[in-house]
Amino acid sequence: MRMEVTFPGGDRVDARVGDMIIHTDQDGSAPAPFMLFLASIATCAGIYVVSFCRHRGISTDGVRVLQRTRTNRETHMVESLEIDIEVPPDFPEKYHGALVRAADQCAVKRHLADPPAITVQTVVSG
Repeated sequence: MRMEVTFPGGDRVDARVGDMIIHTDQDGSAPAPFMLFLASIATCAGIYVVSFCRHRGISTDGVRVLQRTRTNRETHMVESLEIDIEVPPDFPEKYHGALVRAADQCAVKRHLADPPAITVQTVVSG
């Protein structure tokens, strides 16, 4: 996969992935990059929850994923994330644990547990 990042002006930074453009900025007109990072964890868990329910014919009405972060006051780094899968009272109790295990398979979460090597370099175009 190739991603191209461009700078359309001000604090805006856009990422193009295929035919999609992901807009970010630091001024509030779009999510900040770090918010997208956090959202990628929660939405990835959500994809696994939706898939689990769909494969079992369980409605996702009233199901939602709630994510909270705990930040270190000194370093301002996220220390922990808590993800709750909220289900309605009629959600089959026998699937509660399996739903958590499904969400736990999130590819974003797994990549954080075993992070890839990241190389940053300057290249001259042309």
